[in-house]
Amino acid sequence: MENTAITAIAVALHVLTSTWWVGGMLFAYWILRPAADPMDPPERLKLWGRVFGAFFKSVWAAIIIIPATGYWLVWEVYQGFANVGQNIHAMHMIGWIMICLFLWLYFVPYAAFRRALANDDYPAAGSAIVRIRKLVATNSMLGACNVLIAGSGAYWG
Repeated sequence: MENTAITAIAVALHVLTSTWWVGGMLFAYWILRPAADPMDPPERLKLWGRVFGAFFKSVWAAIIIIPATGYWLVWEVYQGFANVGQNIHAMHMIGWIMICLFLWLYFVPYAAFRRALANDDYPAAGSAIVRIRKLVATNSMLGACNVLIAGSGAYWG
């Protein structure tokens, strides 16, 4: 396969996976969260358990695909970080912050949320979901910044 075809595939996977992750967080935070608020706490928490279980599987794929395609593009298209613009450096830094926040979210508050939900401890699950919500809000804003940088970075000075 020609390098241009591989580059096109890498860009497509990078953009699609990034859009999936950021769009999913924005949907969950701005649309699903307010829509689920009127539900009784046990049902709302169970809903979030199902949503997180499904969505976080795709985030695991994203945190592999996005860096893999990003690094491939940096090295194959630009021959290294010395030849990329500040926009690429900014997206790179923000992307790793997002990945670290997701790992913290998954292994600390989400693990506590799952344990509490499995034991029908709804107050503890509610406490954990507050921490999850703050991390998702932060990550969704960082992701939105990366989208803006991706769209405008070619026009930076």
